[in-house]
Amino acid sequence: MSNGVADLTANGSELDSSVFGDSLWGKAFLKFRRDRAGMWSLAVVTAYALIALGVWTGVWGTSWADVSGAKWAPISAEHWLGTNIIGQDIFERAVFSTKTAFEVGLVVAVLATVLGAVLGAMAGFFSGSWIDEIIIWLMGVLDSIPFYLLVAAIAFSLEGNPYAMHIAMISTFWIGTSRLVRGEVIKLKSLDFVEAARATGVNQLTIIFRHILPNTFHILLVQATITFVAAIKSEVILSFLGIGVQDGISWGLMIAESTFEVLAGFFNNFLAASVLMFGLVMAFNMFSDALQDALDPRTVSG
Repeated sequence: MSNGVADLTANGSELDSSVFGDSLWGKAFLKFRRDRAGMWSLAVVTAYALIALGVWTGVWGTSWADVSGAKWAPISAEHWLGTNIIGQDIFERAVFSTKTAFEVGLVVAVLATVLGAVLGAMAGFFSGSWIDEIIIWLMGVLDSIPFYLLVAAIAFSLEGNPYAMHIAMISTFWIGTSRLVRGEVIKLKSLDFVEAARATGVNQLTIIFRHILPNTFHILLVQATITFVAAIKSEVILSFLGIGVQDGISWGLMIAESTFEVLAGFFNNFLAASVLMFGLVMAFNMFSDALQDALDPRTVSG
């Protein structure tokens, strides 16, 4: 019996190897798939993403701004989480806020990661030159400015532009990615494949973006997930302070609205926003940890 189980496990491993190959990405995928916490967190994140997709396509969450009930109506079949102080459905608002969170997270994560990758690659490839010095100086300057002060300054300069928060986040969140990519590029540029490209007369920008930068994709993928979580948490704080989301609703605005409701003994608004935010942030943190572990070059090659 034990031999049969061992044979079955061996056959399963051989099947996985035949399907996904022996590449680092294939091994990383197999390692991630065996991580239960990672798979559960991916399922939760996928569920949130489907909720956001439903809002984007107009399937649900479309009546988040409608006054559809009495003040602080209790939980019922009509209002699953009750209503807020002016009679708006809390469930609809919480669902629509999921779309807001994903919208902010995706935009900031993608643009900050791309910007950090480009500037980090340029700084690393031209390390020691004036290009590297300027980029490092820029990172130091932006790091020295308190984040929320920078957001307030950008929001004031853009006169209430709804994308002021996005611009402020992107302006600071690219720095961590850039530092990591810079260090990786400094290591990669001395390898044989880069020297061979130089010897054959390949343009420097081509070497950076076609030969070196793709080899930092594992770093960029992990950094994008970390930035996604940071953007969601920052949006909640900024919206709570009144300098975040301007047109629409978010978990941060719901928590801000619930300040007076909690004092009156009504917690539905606060709990709905807090629990949903906690669930997404926790799941994405676990997903990021599992992904980082799966893509760790020190262990994935084993």
